[in-house]
Amino acid sequence: MYIVATFQYSNHLELALSDIERMGVPKYKILAVPLDKRVEKARMFDSIHRSDGVSILDVPAVCATIFMLLGVIYGFQLAWGPILWGIIGLITGILIGLFIKLFNRTRQAHAPASKKKDQTEVVLMINCKEEQVERINDILWEHNAFGIGELNKG
Repeated sequence: MYIVATFQYSNHLELALSDIERMGVPKYKILAVPLDKRVEKARMFDSIHRSDGVSILDVPAVCATIFMLLGVIYGFQLAWGPILWGIIGLITGILIGLFIKLFNRTRQAHAPASKKKDQTEVVLMINCKEEQVERINDILWEHNAFGIGELNKG
């Protein structure tokens, strides 16, 4: 029987491994594989094949809508009229939104990375007997496993 679990590398993982060894599972039946993190620089624009889930146009669109609406509303009182002031508000909102988004992106790029982002994930595979499965699962859950799966080799 194989048990597969994922952990964030921490003292909890080390404690779980020592508890499992104390239970009678030898070291050669335990496999721990740390996963590498992707260290790719963030791209400015997404492509159709790759997206990082962060849009560059969300804040500019909101700002453009707000400023265009204000331009149209107050354009009735101003000299050039609501249409021109709506267009001016639209362009101003887009520029302000892009400035905000790009300023935040460059500020986040230069900020020190948090500890949580730097920690790696570990996949743990344990070959054990059927009667040990329940206790090993309990140990893994007690030590903050992300997820656990079982594979019966028989």
